[in-house]
Amino acid sequence: QLQLVESGGGLVQPGESLRLTCAASGLALDYYAVGWVRQAPGDAHERIACISSTGGSTKYENSVKGRFTISRDNTKNTVYLQMNSLKPEDTGVYVCALRQAYICDDNDYNAWGQGTQVTVSS
Repeated sequence: QLQLVESGGGLVQPGESLRLTCAASGLALDYYAVGWVRQAPGDAHERIACISSTGGSTKYENSVKGRFTISRDNTKNTVYLQMNSLKPEDTGVYVCALRQAYICDDNDYNAWGQGTQVTVSS
């Protein structure tokens, strides 16, 4: 059974960095696109970043372009989100999600983790 487990969240000040990790078990990630989705209080889910199955293609939400980097290590069955220059508006629960496709597209994700809280505040 597939499990996606996120870690690396926390409380940081504006301008600082965090690295989130999504570790998968029960399924090899090699054939699937994986994304990060942010759930902020009172807001709908927001797709933040996505990476194709091979890592050759990535997509980012406009507000995080140039600050966030998604990457993956299929040998470790793990996906990462490096977040730099964090802003208060980046606050939310960051959820790792799997798409049953090789590439990132606009269709719904097929599996979700529980999420990790990121709070950016001075």
